[in-house]
Amino acid sequence: MTKQAIAVLGPGSWGTALAQVLNDNGHDVRIWGNIPQQIDEINQQHTNSHYFKDLVLDENIKAYTDLKQALADVDAVLFVVPTKVTRLVAQQVAQTLDHQVTIMHASKGLEPGTHQRLSSILEEEIPSTLRHEVVVVSGPSHAEETIVRDITLITAASKDLEQAKYAQHLFSNHYFRLYTNTDVIGVETAGALKNIIAVGAGVLQGLGYGDNAKAAIITRGLAEITRLGVKLGADPLTYSGLSGVGDLIVTGTSVHSRNWRAGYALGQGEKLADIEKNMGMVIEGISTTKVAYEIAQELGVYMPITTAIYQVIYENADIRTSILNMMSNEFRSENEWQ
Repeated sequence: MTKQAIAVLGPGSWGTALAQVLNDNGHDVRIWGNIPQQIDEINQQHTNSHYFKDLVLDENIKAYTDLKQALADVDAVLFVVPTKVTRLVAQQVAQTLDHQVTIMHASKGLEPGTHQRLSSILEEEIPSTLRHEVVVVSGPSHAEETIVRDITLITAASKDLEQAKYAQHLFSNHYFRLYTNTDVIGVETAGALKNIIAVGAGVLQGLGYGDNAKAAIITRGLAEITRLGVKLGADPLTYSGLSGVGDLIVTGTSVHSRNWRAGYALGQGEKLADIEKNMGMVIEGISTTKVAYEIAQELGVYMPITTAIYQVIYENADIRTSILNMMSNEFRSENEWQ
């Protein structure tokens, strides 16, 4: 692929890791953020120490606080900002862009209130005259491992297969590989909803439960993620792939996962407000739990794990009582989808 200019919006851990992947592939990479000290550090020290204390970035990666400069003559824009600000940043991009680009996002969540997926927000806020079909970049990946060039395989999904292939070629190299998919609903819901199950898996570990419980919550969690996704129009096979079971395994079993760590702390008896304060990063699974619970209630989808986590987080339910209630639920068939 010829050299491309890409604006990476969001200098967090994943945005920084993806910027390095793109830079390794010889592209012109600009990181945009709104914290001047962080942007200055990237440009002057070539570090992003809040997320990666001992890692030095390539000096070719440039950072900007000026969105117009970051977007000037780019071929593609990659959103890697928290779900809650995606709409606001998309509006700013729409007001600033002056040419058509490929729009991609690598965030995982559902918008509170509207319940919208992130690609829908981007389609709504950025006119079609300024973009092609949106590409979703999602799958089993920890920034801490990608940044040291550990082997990583994820998915590029778009309603336009050619746009998915564009992202595939843009990112893929000897340690980072993308597979294409056209099931945007499936890939996005898998990426968002697995964070809920990861919180639950962390809770069980924090309470002292073992591998049996871990296997149970991951397996049954995948079942209810699939159940809701299919109701929303997704292909059930997507949940057997990288963005489904793959992402669920990596997020629900690793200390690198902030959602798992948040759940673990809850299981250890810490208060949610303290956990969020100490984490220093957005815990998407917390807000996504509320959105998923509301969608499930609206559509009549059976999601006992999500419901239990919602009750613990938002209704102050006792964790052990919630687990006992789940274990006492009505008997059901393993392959029951309704």
